[in-house]
Amino acid sequence: MALGRVGRERRERVLWTPEHRVTTAGVLLVVTLVAFENMGVATAMPSMVADLDGQALYSWPFTAFLVASVVATVLSGRLGDRRGPGPALLLGPALFLSGLFVAGFAHSMGVLLLGRVLQGLGSGVLLVAISLLIAATYTDRERPVIYAANAAAWVLPAVIGPSVAGALTETIGWRWVFLGLTPLVLLGFALLVHVVRGLGGYLPGTGEQRAGVPAAVAAAAGVAALTWAAQHPSVPALGYGAAGLLALGFALRKLLPAGTLTLRPGLPTVVASRALIGGAYMGMEAYLPLTMSTVHGYSPAAAGLPLTVTALGWSAASAVQGRYPDWSRERSLRTGFVLVAIALAIFAFVSQPWFPGWGAYAACLVGGAGMGTAMPAISVLLMRFSPEAERGFNTSAMQLGDWVGSALTVGFGGVLLGLLASAQQPSAAVAVLSAVMAALALVGVLATSRWPSKV
Repeated sequence: MALGRVGRERRERVLWTPEHRVTTAGVLLVVTLVAFENMGVATAMPSMVADLDGQALYSWPFTAFLVASVVATVLSGRLGDRRGPGPALLLGPALFLSGLFVAGFAHSMGVLLLGRVLQGLGSGVLLVAISLLIAATYTDRERPVIYAANAAAWVLPAVIGPSVAGALTETIGWRWVFLGLTPLVLLGFALLVHVVRGLGGYLPGTGEQRAGVPAAVAAAAGVAALTWAAQHPSVPALGYGAAGLLALGFALRKLLPAGTLTLRPGLPTVVASRALIGGAYMGMEAYLPLTMSTVHGYSPAAAGLPLTVTALGWSAASAVQGRYPDWSRERSLRTGFVLVAIALAIFAFVSQPWFPGWGAYAACLVGGAGMGTAMPAISVLLMRFSPEAERGFNTSAMQLGDWVGSALTVGFGGVLLGLLASAQQPSAAVAVLSAVMAALALVGVLATSRWPSKV
């Protein structure tokens, strides 16, 4: 009881002090709204495309958002290194808000796609800008607390977002999934305007990182091609998927710190860790509902319930991180990889019809705890290793690694599904995928073991 009270008092001293309270409120409100939009759109999408007669383009609203987010993330990092977080903190909400209006009033699939592009641009800009704002506002010992609060801000949308979006769609229409957020986004924008006014002047350093428009466009095209190929497996998909992989390889040479692909200790391993652990866990999340429904006979609603347990485990583990600012973040990252590897091993068993389906809840609880342990540690270490003039580049590299890792693992799962199994009987493919993803997590354990015991 006393420990819980001490933890709450520590969080309050960090988050709600006079110098931090407006920043905390603005950051958490914007993150929550982006999360609600992210969780709600998937629920409302069938109604959207049916109303706009766009069934043939069903996956394009997701792809358009992803492509725009990749470009915006890279360019937001470049802007942040040159001008500080202020301009992006104003630009991001403005783009996101305009996207909500355009999508909410769309009367054709083309206009809906434009709205999703604007939302993706705004979301990508904000992800980097908020990370830079946290680095500029909170000290190294305070950052685990705000990262834990950010993780908690995703829990409520993850738990109730799909239900709220479904209720809105059924009662007053899918457009309010977008338009209903606009007043709160305006409030978040007003808070961030106040925060930007209070930021000190920014002096750009002499960082020589190489991120630019051609590399950003190549990365976006590569991720889009891989994602589309994974969603539409076929012989032609192999061709444009391979082309996307080549484009992505070109882009990553420009967009990642040197040594990332070889897991060089320090900053390169931190960036690579986000790709490894994010990709490994997404491999499970993407195929869990399919496994639960086809292998274990769960209803569509019940098949996704274990993912709610992921959100709860993630938030709880992040909160623990925030209570202990002096913990070794390197050790926390390694622990997160171990927990995710265990979760994936459990999921390999869950993929088999002879294993009970409730094991998915255990896998998601352990895996969520692993992600909640690792992700704040990655963010803290990234800022600790990054010179101020290169924080934007490194933050965008970390986010890009997450998306690329996820796209590759989901695509790999699609290939396995076509080669070894089918959507009706996925057990063999999911078992192999889970084993490979667990091996990726163990690579992360080995990579972080090469560091000193405390970073």
